[in-house]
Amino acid sequence: MSAPVLLVIAHGSRDPRHAATVHALTALVRSLRPGLRVETGFLDFNAPSVPRVLERLAAERAKEVVALPLLLTRAFHAKSDIPSVLREARSRLPRLRISQAGVLGPSPLLNAALEQRLYEAGLSPGDRSSTGLVLASAGSTDPEASAVIAEIARELRHTGWCAVRPAFASAVVAGGFSRTADAVRALRADGVRQVAVAPYVIAPGRLPDRIAAGAEEAGADLLAGVLGPSPALARLLLMRYDEARVPVAGALSA
Repeated sequence: MSAPVLLVIAHGSRDPRHAATVHALTALVRSLRPGLRVETGFLDFNAPSVPRVLERLAAERAKEVVALPLLLTRAFHAKSDIPSVLREARSRLPRLRISQAGVLGPSPLLNAALEQRLYEAGLSPGDRSSTGLVLASAGSTDPEASAVIAEIARELRHTGWCAVRPAFASAVVAGGFSRTADAVRALRADGVRQVAVAPYVIAPGRLPDRIAAGAEEAGADLLAGVLGPSPALARLLLMRYDEARVPVAGALSA
């Protein structure tokens, strides 16, 4: 019995770096599990769209698809947009079994990818105790999503950082959290000698650029890159795929 197709669902962006990063990540996933068919679909801006990919798979007589949201938290897209698109596809393509995997975060693998980007930007493990970390996400009006980011920041405080503050790039977020520049300044005001900004986002685009601008504006000492096609993130995609398959065929090993 062939394994279900893994359909990675990305938001999409007018910024060409976004789609390029998503495709690089899915290529890494394919390399980690040869033989698994991995497709990419976008909700907006980029092609192919999610409905178009599902139509093509149905035409090719694929039997089962695991749709995996390329999202770090359960916000509007995970709760509303993607389920709506998949429900509509199920009604049009009744012979194609479509299940939805969970969102990526929170996960220790995401924290590992975050730290990898910080070290690539010039931080060393010995710097942690004297470095304040700004955990900068895109932001959401969904209280659940914002609470997850705040909880990740609290957990990171116990892993050796001098201090950790969550920050958001979006203009409006639930919970009234700080923007990136304000979080950097708050750490400086608390006497932190070195401040690093870690974007908790997967691919480049408008909001990650806003995070970078806030870091520069406030004079952060170090800015990490987006999570992008990191090995830890690719392993996490396969983990969520396997978890979604458990009720049907049992978990696979990544």
